[in-house]
Amino acid sequence: MRRDVHRWFERRTYDGRDFSPVGLLARKAETISVVLPALNEAATVGRIVSAINRDLVVAVPLVDEIIVIDPGSVDATATEAAAAGAAVIAEEEILAGYGRIAGKGEALWKSLYAASGDIVVFIDADLEDFDAQVVTGLLGPLLTDAEVAYVKASYDRPLLGGLLPGGGGRVTELVARPLLNMYWPHLAGLIQPLAGEFAGRRALLERLPFVSGYGVEFAHLVDVLSVAGADAIAQVEVGRKIHRHQSDEALGRMAAEIIQTAWSRLGVHGPVPERTLTQFRRCDGGLEPHTHSVAVHERAPMITIAEYAARRTSRRTSRRRRVAEDHPSPTA
Repeated sequence: MRRDVHRWFERRTYDGRDFSPVGLLARKAETISVVLPALNEAATVGRIVSAINRDLVVAVPLVDEIIVIDPGSVDATATEAAAAGAAVIAEEEILAGYGRIAGKGEALWKSLYAASGDIVVFIDADLEDFDAQVVTGLLGPLLTDAEVAYVKASYDRPLLGGLLPGGGGRVTELVARPLLNMYWPHLAGLIQPLAGEFAGRRALLERLPFVSGYGVEFAHLVDVLSVAGADAIAQVEVGRKIHRHQSDEALGRMAAEIIQTAWSRLGVHGPVPERTLTQFRRCDGGLEPHTHSVAVHERAPMITIAEYAARRTSRRTSRRRRVAEDHPSPTA
């Protein structure tokens, strides 16, 4: 590991167990939103929302709102999330005039408009053994160090026969990590660069473009590095992550989107990458080709969206009014 990366690793790697809800509440000076993008996650989303609501809203009022962004679930995702205490918002209803682009990045981008927190925590909705310590871990560096603006989770991953300590998934190890080490070596110290659990200050998040698909987490890291520098990024150990594993075909499509995202950030001059991926499946008659779109689209930074800017101004005005009402100036 490069010396500068090792210094970053030692300075910016945290242990989530070091941050308690009560301790963080004492450091809290900004509002906090937790966002879960959830497409057909009825089996897990309710338990995740319940844990956050129980531990970080009711027991200790650290989190101000829990929002589930639903891109169009056909199962009971919305019902389960609402019953557990989340505000559920259909993705298509947010900034409807801008249309819809398929992919996780779209839900994350639109959530910045829907959520009101000065700090936004993003949690995947398919976690099977969720503990609210994931949220407190992600918040810890942000609430205790003003220089930190973006935090990624790190964790152990379960495999057949045990855990893979510190290891990433197949796309992380075969695609994302090699790309980061080769072209963005300042990010080589990240343990889980593609983690879906991360948090950031709104002032930074609203300045980032959002890639529509699986490249969103990769793009964020590269863009945060460019906008704020490596020292604004931190990572926090949160234990282990058990979630639904995807097929090799799905991971291949994910890899293709990440490669395209890297290509766009590198500013490569040359032919535009092909936006389809052909894969093969065995069938009774032999091998059958299946071609999928792996096109990557990008949303402009939310701060450039007129409706968002107006909404932010309105919220700031309302907040100042509430503060003035709670702390009136003494009269002469």
